[in-house]
This record gives sequence, C-alpha cells and structure tokens, in this order.
Amino acid sequence: MANTFTRKVSANVGTALTAIGSYTVAASTQTTVIGLTVANTSASTVNIDVTLYDGGTDYYIVKDAPIPSGGALVPIGGNQKIVMVTGDSIRVNSDAASSIDAVLSILEIT
Repeated sequence: MANTFTRKVSANVGTALTAIGSYTVAASTQTTVIGLTVANTSASTVNIDVTLYDGGTDYYIVKDAPIPSGGALVPIGGNQKIVMVTGDSIRVNSDAASSIDAVLSILEIT
C-alpha cells in the first residue's frame, strides 16, 4: 500500500457547493483529510458551508460559519481528521460570489 501526502486547491469559490480541487476519492483508495483552510478573499464578511459529500448526500462539517474579510477558518486540522472512502469529496461554498479560496491537505492510501 502506497501512502501519498498531497493537496487540492480551489480559488474564487462562490455560492455553488464545489468539490475542492475537483477531488473525489478514487476506487481502491482511502483518504484522510489532515487539514482544510478556507480563506475569505472578499472585502466583506462571508458565511461558508463545508460538507462531506458521499456522492448523493451532503453532510455538514460547518454550516453558515462567518469569516471576516481577509480572515480564514480551519474547520479540519489539529486533532480533527476526516476519513473519506471511494466516491467522497469535501465541498465548500460561500454566500457571496467568487469570495473564498480553499486548501485541502490529504493523505491517500492506495
């Protein structure tokens, strides 16, 4: 089994739930999310959602969390980890168009 540390990024995410870096866990792969940072790139406070999407349902990790202008939120990191299986993705959105960037750090086991 190979272990690979990598990251996925998305810039200028807006109101539609978006898989970070278009990443979905591939077949025969297990993924551990070791960190997620969401930064507000707009001039105003935004409210964000972060979900675990299993291919059919979004499960909230955070809902309507405010991030001030120029600030960031780290909903996954430190002692918090999330295990993902085939077909899962982490999705984010904001209540404002093109207002957040997201960096997802993961460990893939294949």
